[in-house]
Amino acid sequence: MSVSTSTLRVLEPYPGLYAYYDGRIEGRRLHSDAPNWLDDGAYSLGIASYAIVDRGEALVYDTHMSLPHARAIRSHLEGLGVGSIRVVLSHWHDDHIAGNEIFADCEIIALTLTAAAMAANREKIETGDPPISPLVMPNRMFDGKLNLAVGGRQVELHHFDIHSADGNVVWLPEDRLLLAGDTLEDTTTYISEAEHIATHISELARMRTWPIHRILPNHGAPDRILAGGYSANLIDANRSYLERLTDPDDLGRCEGMSLKDFVADDVASGAVSYYQPYEIVHRENISAVKAVLERP
Repeated sequence: MSVSTSTLRVLEPYPGLYAYYDGRIEGRRLHSDAPNWLDDGAYSLGIASYAIVDRGEALVYDTHMSLPHARAIRSHLEGLGVGSIRVVLSHWHDDHIAGNEIFADCEIIALTLTAAAMAANREKIETGDPPISPLVMPNRMFDGKLNLAVGGRQVELHHFDIHSADGNVVWLPEDRLLLAGDTLEDTTTYISEAEHIATHISELARMRTWPIHRILPNHGAPDRILAGGYSANLIDANRSYLERLTDPDDLGRCEGMSLKDFVADDVASGAVSYYQPYEIVHRENISAVKAVLERP
């Protein structure tokens, strides 16, 4: 897979914490004009991978949406003098694992659920548009929670069943900073497993009990990420969206309502910012929820 990294931006919202952000550029696509996961699911919405760096060590959170992007991440880290790299995968979806091959010589950490999903979907992933081939698998698995150290920084990995069953977040307890993967998004969550929305809502409520100061999602506004991320109100906004979408009365009303109007209160409060390409996500979310509700 060969795509341009000319619009890739390296942001540093906190000392030693880097965001590798690309996309959210009106009228531009990277892979092709035809529908494809890279342009429509990642680049159009904007996507970031992250790296935590301390004392010559780095923890990379997701390997981005292409090999060139992953190569740029590794080159940046090595330019900083990093000699030891580990990778953590947030979940199994294409735009988070596409660069694994560039880190094949590193420890790649993932939930057991993530490894299983990647194995089950290997053929689809390796023959998709664009293909991720060969698919490099994680080589260290865990369940529930895993404690790590990056130089002198304490890092915790936690399983949350939000967006996908294998959601894996990075928690920096000393900074009260959450790297959220796809468990949280701005403007709104992408519903990939509509049959499990009740679980997602419950898990968001659990996440809200944490003493979170700031949140850095993989899909968010670059200016918000650069400025240090989102408040915990992002959790409330994503949970409210799911609750309303699964309420039969609200679902009926929102079918004729734009996302801009549907989330107007959360935009006004600053919990999220409105980004027009999420209108397509909203319409797909409505269809996914309706399909589940209409099952016999």
